[in-house]
Amino acid sequence: MKETIDSSGVPIRVWEPSGHPLEPLVLQQARQVASLPITEAVCLMPDAHFGIGGPVGGVIATRGAVVPALVGVDIGCGMIATRTDLTASMLEGRHAAVRAGIEAGVPVGGPGVKGSWEERRGTPAAVQREWDTLDRRFERILGKHPRIKASPARAQLGTLGGGNHFIEVCLDESRAVWLMVHSGSRGVGNRIGTYFAQRARDQAHVLKRRLPDGALAWLDEGTPLFDDYVEAVGWAQDYARVNRRLMLAAVVAAVSAVVDRPLAPGVETVDCHHNYIEPRDGARDAGRYVTRKGAVSARAGEAGIIPGSMGARSFIVRGRGNPASYESCSHGAGRRMSRGEARRVFSLDDHARATAGIECRKDAGVLDETPGAYKDIDAVMAAQSDLVEVVTALRQVVTVKG
Repeated sequence: MKETIDSSGVPIRVWEPSGHPLEPLVLQQARQVASLPITEAVCLMPDAHFGIGGPVGGVIATRGAVVPALVGVDIGCGMIATRTDLTASMLEGRHAAVRAGIEAGVPVGGPGVKGSWEERRGTPAAVQREWDTLDRRFERILGKHPRIKASPARAQLGTLGGGNHFIEVCLDESRAVWLMVHSGSRGVGNRIGTYFAQRARDQAHVLKRRLPDGALAWLDEGTPLFDDYVEAVGWAQDYARVNRRLMLAAVVAAVSAVVDRPLAPGVETVDCHHNYIEPRDGARDAGRYVTRKGAVSARAGEAGIIPGSMGARSFIVRGRGNPASYESCSHGAGRRMSRGEARRVFSLDDHARATAGIECRKDAGVLDETPGAYKDIDAVMAAQSDLVEVVTALRQVVTVKG
């Protein structure tokens, strides 16, 4: 870890992986965040890369305020993984069937594809039951902020989305089968994040706040808008967690159908967010908040998930509780090039070689997600050995992406 003190007196701490120097734009964003009068510290995880307002892979500690754009629009995005009682031999020769079963059971988004239950057979009863519980709280939020709108929320609950979201079937070192899902709050989280980021901008304009970037407008603790935003973020996190658990249940059902036997999932299950706000606990921490924009909580002994890319290992980890990172770690490998650059640089042959032996899409629509577009996950893990310890390494055999 390297620490510098910004001209504003705010520490900027960097966990930089070997062979992957941080982009100048990322450091510039970190300095802009550090310059805000509400900022206590900025931490850049090993997967840090350029984002809207502030770096993805950033941990930002603030006092008396939060910045909606630093949480982003994929509120509550995160991971869930569970070890099953299956072994690798039980899936031999069935990887294509497993992928087809998952794609049939879980709506998947992507370019030009909405990926909701509206395009399928209708909302399953299990999804509707979960939505009925979430909807009661959501209606209260909409009653105060109707411009958020509700239309995609029910139809997208229990669906994957596109971009870097994925479902994987993995093997650990003992060749036990794990099931993993990466997704968040879908379209409704996007609307919540976009809406409150704009309200913060509007407020900054009224208060004549001078900002290095308009996206860094903040909401002050103790104001109605702050309270409403925190409530909405909490709801979106709950939506995201329910979303992942519904998909995991659908994946369990799909795999069970292929192997023609019930699975016993949950032998070990890990679930973690990586886009959210965490109030700090304790009397001395009153009014202090940690925003993790693409980062995972890593308290001492806490389990977490750090995925690689479509062709790289993923890791189940245990936090070391390092206070320098506000008890945080990376949320993945981190992009080393933009989506547009990846599509220009890599060919379908490159992608096929990088994902050899993995049952997954190998078409032009996923070139921006090809492994070479991401940092070396082993270098990322080595750079944060003071933040987490590796418990289990996972190798994917099936990947489903939008």
